[in-house]
Amino acid sequence: AIQRHDLPTTTFLHSSPSSSSTNEPPKQRSQPRSGLAQELLNLALKSPLWTYVMVPQARASIVKTAESNGIQWMNAKAWLNEQLTIKDYNQVVYPKYYQQSFHAYQDGNLSYDAAVEQELASRAVGARNFPKFGEKGEDVFRDSFDKALSSIGARICDPPTEVGKQVIVDFGCGTGTSTRRLAKQYPDVDQLIGIDLSPYFVDVGTTLLELAPNAIDENGSSGWITSIDPDERIELRQGDMANTSIPSNSVSVVNLSLVVHELPTSVAKQVVSEAYRILQPGGQLWISEMDFESTAYKAQRENALLFSLLRATEPYLDEYADGMQELRDFIVDMFDSTKITAATGRHYALVAEKGRGNNDDDKDVDRVKRLEDYRFREDGSYSVEDTHLKPWESKDE
Repeated sequence: AIQRHDLPTTTFLHSSPSSSSTNEPPKQRSQPRSGLAQELLNLALKSPLWTYVMVPQARASIVKTAESNGIQWMNAKAWLNEQLTIKDYNQVVYPKYYQQSFHAYQDGNLSYDAAVEQELASRAVGARNFPKFGEKGEDVFRDSFDKALSSIGARICDPPTEVGKQVIVDFGCGTGTSTRRLAKQYPDVDQLIGIDLSPYFVDVGTTLLELAPNAIDENGSSGWITSIDPDERIELRQGDMANTSIPSNSVSVVNLSLVVHELPTSVAKQVVSEAYRILQPGGQLWISEMDFESTAYKAQRENALLFSLLRATEPYLDEYADGMQELRDFIVDMFDSTKITAATGRHYALVAEKGRGNNDDDKDVDRVKRLEDYRFREDGSYSVEDTHLKPWESKDE
């Protein structure tokens, strides 16, 4: 399904601590539209027209995509709502950046509605990324990241002591989709900790783990959209991934799956720093993300209307796109080795390894760091073909 073009390693060198003094050749980054027309479009997207007309249409479109690909959105949502015991989280304090509208939800991630629909929407997005696979598109989508990470050396390192544990921490876990997937991939890992700022998402994810439901069958009987296995190794926690209170040098892997594009660049750096702190020597940071240096996303960003509609539901998307290079330099300077490769026609996978013998005080030691970038062919084109549906399509014909 995924056409990958393997190339000899393209290696770029630069020295720490200066993240700006890189001799990596600049990628042809997409540029946001500006000027009067863009300003008028921005105003329109902040108007009641967007809130009361366009948002419901956008939501209806994603539901249509799901249902037309065999994902039983309405049945699954009704079933899960019946299982939940609604709790009051009004006293929880959140960082300011998190108190934004996300994904066409006025309260962003701070509602049960957003939490219940997260995995439903994720299945629909997977069907858009790999339309030939319909409702299984998300599985193929996430498989592509797993294969890409593996191809650049993703692994679980041994615990720091003989009595230590192998621990994976899943930053921005949502309802635990990625955490459960990691648990299946790594059955010998001792513990998996998912951390998310939204107590609503953590509550829904914990409920699903406790229920361990079967997927809805062809007759439409009760259940979830996927089968979920109980796993006592998994713990989902409400908390700030930029300040976890997890002991330093104690975990094997920190995973960030499709999270960074929802963060301001300054917060993303804090999250990376926290990952570095808690990783043991030889531990790895795994990032799976949108790539605005890919041909497909570059073209989409240069279309004023399409990209404006997209970033109207993703408040930090422009900052993420503009800050990709800055964040990558920050990671390369902090970790001992960093590798990046294409995962889909629009996404990358990155593995950064903390040096063995490193401690929290030696991040600024002056030594040469290396970035290995496998994303592009020799002619500059992206190394994985794009399979994503057109914006107006809901199903592969």
